Amino acid sequence: MAKTKKVELTKAGKPRKKPGRPPSKKKLYFGPEVQDAIVRYNTNPDNHALRNKIYGQEIHKAFDKLAENIINTFKFTYFDEPFRDVKHEVVAFMVMNIHKYDHTKGSKAFSYFSIVAKNYLILHNNANYKKLKKHVDVSKLNNYKHNKSEEHDEDMLALTDDVILYLEENIPSIFKKQRDIDISYAILELFKQKEEIENFNKKSLYILIREMTNVNTSHITSVVNVLKKHYKIILHNFFHSNSKQDNKIRKFF
Repeated sequence: MAKTKKVELTKAGKPRKKPGRPPSKKKLYFGPEVQDAIVRYNTNPDNHALRNKIYGQEIHKAFDKLAENIINTFKFTYFDEPFRDVKHEVVAFMVMNIHKYDHTKGSKAFSYFSIVAKNYLILHNNANYKKLKKHVDVSKLNNYKHNKSEEHDEDMLALTDDVILYLEENIPSIFKKQRDIDISYAILELFKQKEEIENFNKKSLYILIREMTNVNTSHITSVVNVLKKHYKIILHNFFHSNSKQDNKIRKFF
């Protein structure tokens, strides 16, 4: 006959729990307390002594760790500076933008500054890549492809200028909601900064627009879909005013 396992009871008659390892209470390096510190930092713009204390004791360590994690996660490869210097640059950029964080808009400080740090690294990574390309030995490139690429770049620059002019003149009449107008002007600003962001992918551009406008991705997509229809108008006008370039440009659309 199997032995009955003896259960120890508490004074209330309930089974006594066996002692074990207490649940882990590992503190997040960028938790709610850091967000609260950032809010306090921003709400005391004239109290420099207090701000320095808040940043040094409650914010700096979180910014430093966040920068380190993002650099290690996304493996940005076009930085010549040592890891420590790049990390300091990212932290400095987050501090420069700390006043832009508005907790009343619903975004978490961790998410907000993750995007700020990532955008800084993307911008400078691509800028460094462009500098690297300028130093490539041109003699190693295929001359035919190189010439074709230059022709295409010239056409694209001209077309981009037409897009900028069209948007500047027509955004207020295309959209009625202020939110959509703000998104459109953010897109226009990216066109104007094309030299800095030409290597961006779609996801990175959407992140930048969200950062500039604080809207949902679905709203950005909605505005982009409307602008695509107007883009056809721009292409039509461009083709007719540059008929000699028509066939060459069509290959890229």
